[in-house]
Amino acid sequence: MGNAIDLRSDTVTQPTAAMREAMAKAEVGDDVYEEDPTVRRLEEYAADLLGKEAALFVTSGTQGNQVAIATHVQRGDEVIAEAESHVFMYEAAGVAVLAGAQLRQIKGNRGSMKGDDVRAAIREHGDVHQPETTLICVEDTHNRAGGAVLPLADLRELRAIADANGIPIHMDGARLFNAAVASGVAVKEIAAAVDSVQFCLSKGLCAPVGSLLVGKTDFIRRARQWRKRLGGGLRQVGVLAAPGLIALQEMVERLADDHVNAQRLAEGLANISGLHIEPERVDTNIVIVELDPQRLQVEPFVEALARECVLASGFGANRVRFVTHYGIDREDIDRALEVISSVAGER
Repeated sequence: MGNAIDLRSDTVTQPTAAMREAMAKAEVGDDVYEEDPTVRRLEEYAADLLGKEAALFVTSGTQGNQVAIATHVQRGDEVIAEAESHVFMYEAAGVAVLAGAQLRQIKGNRGSMKGDDVRAAIREHGDVHQPETTLICVEDTHNRAGGAVLPLADLRELRAIADANGIPIHMDGARLFNAAVASGVAVKEIAAAVDSVQFCLSKGLCAPVGSLLVGKTDFIRRARQWRKRLGGGLRQVGVLAAPGLIALQEMVERLADDHVNAQRLAEGLANISGLHIEPERVDTNIVIVELDPQRLQVEPFVEALARECVLASGFGANRVRFVTHYGIDREDIDRALEVISSVAGER
């Protein structure tokens, strides 16, 4: 939709001019033979940035999570994850289908699982009636919790519990850099609390395609084989890795602009009758608003916004999600608020 204010997701970002130029000029080779110099530079840069030994370029965040989980666990194992985590809600039961493991859901507080709950969920070792707990998954920022940043203290508490039980932690860090910018905590410090991290280049960082999986060298070696099994053995992937390098080198700090715009949007929504939101609970670039079901229903509301060229996503019963990103400015937010106010008033 031309000239629409697209707030459905930060996945709609367009690559920058510098990224397009880098794609055209990228030095390439066959990545299955590990001969693509550009993707190797990207993987080395990402590993160093997060303080890990090695990295692997993957096609998407979902592929990165599924590769990581399948690498960490054995068939018949159990993975602890937050009840509304992306790996449970939006990855097509991949953990069951691909890794042959099951997910144990723990309800978190704004996406963050508490240590006592995780400790209690870890299965008794050696009981033939129960699966082995072999992995804990966390998500930072947490999508369904409205882009909430996981407190570093909570992550460190989970780290201690995991170490005491010999269990690794994988982080779905699709929007990890949003978490780092919003909290002022370096990505390396966040990543130190977990064993592996997947993060996206193609959301707020604006690269056209791709994510990275980071961890220990042996883990990444085994993950490379899982990527191959899942059809992710790529060839001249330097044309996609080149914009990924620019994403990490040039697009991280500007995420703060998205957070400012999200806060402006949240504060404006809070003043519109029929909508409910607590702006102080908006940490990053995701804004989730609740509709008064007596006045507004999600599908007609979203459709009415779209007719006025403001795009949003229904997010379950009575909830609508807006996501700020590169290409959305203050004027877009103000225009979106005018449209939302008008539509809410018409119902």
